[in-house]
Amino acid sequence: MSIDVHNHFYPQSYLQLLESGKYRAKLDHSAGSDPVLHYAGDYNILVPGHRDLSARLEDMQRAAMQSQALTLTTPGVHIEEAQAGAELARAVNEDFSAICRENGESFYAFAALPLQEPSAAVDELRHAVTELGLHGALLFTNINGRPLDDPAFAPIFAAAEELRAPLLVHPTSPDDYSMLDDYRLVPLLGFLFDTTTTVSRLVLSGTFERHPDLVLIAAHLGGTLPYVAERLDRGYAVYPEISDLIPRPPSEYLGRLYYDTVAFDPDALEFARTSMGTDRLLLGSDYPHQIGDMRRALDVIDEMKLPGEDRESIMRGNFLRLVNAIDR
Repeated sequence: MSIDVHNHFYPQSYLQLLESGKYRAKLDHSAGSDPVLHYAGDYNILVPGHRDLSARLEDMQRAAMQSQALTLTTPGVHIEEAQAGAELARAVNEDFSAICRENGESFYAFAALPLQEPSAAVDELRHAVTELGLHGALLFTNINGRPLDDPAFAPIFAAAEELRAPLLVHPTSPDDYSMLDDYRLVPLLGFLFDTTTTVSRLVLSGTFERHPDLVLIAAHLGGTLPYVAERLDRGYAVYPEISDLIPRPPSEYLGRLYYDTVAFDPDALEFARTSMGTDRLLLGSDYPHQIGDMRRALDVIDEMKLPGEDRESIMRGNFLRLVNAIDR
């Protein structure tokens, strides 16, 4: 069995609402058969797997992927006015809940949250997990330029910790992407940089010290976190601006987090596995984005030549352990 924890789907209710034209996210049908979703800093081409559940199930069957944990993706609902964001989030989550109910074990889902209004995000998180039966929620690495370590977002972390609901931190366009606005560098590099910066800020601000049971999954193998953890520790050893804030080295907090395997290089994954732990990796594909690959996500795990128990943990066991611990 395999469960893909990093993939993206735009449910029909969300797309139908965007068709009204009253939202900041805009659908463009002029480019061909696949609509394009435009937002500040980037765009997504909505191939059938993004929006057609039957096409997605066919792709899963071809790739031998048994199950997926659905998420919305960029631009998220937080780019909208508060009321519009709450409306879109509820529509997404109700559709996700219906998809999970109607398709057996094929799908799990992480809730969309109106993160521009943290109190509304807490309410939606509780509703999505306890009433709709969803399996956690999606956060973005910055909320309209505000970092996640902003104290305004602390109630979201507290609610997720109380529910034991996993939070998947997914990148979005960095607040200042002027140097990345060519060559599609926003998704290629900007996303990785924003994840690295955001999770580092959460560590150094003491978020994980205050919320020791918070379950957080960092997308794209944590950006560059496995590779810069030693540098963060070195800074902790010499900079009082860091050591005065948290009682233990940053790598200890990073070792508590989870990381998806969206880095399709077996050497990169092996480094993350040995540095962060086999029990901290979760299978991910980034399907159906152009840069994602469901079949490759599975093949790269095979290329690592892992013992059977370790392979099973990454493919499904670690994720099931998390969702089975949710307090509904």
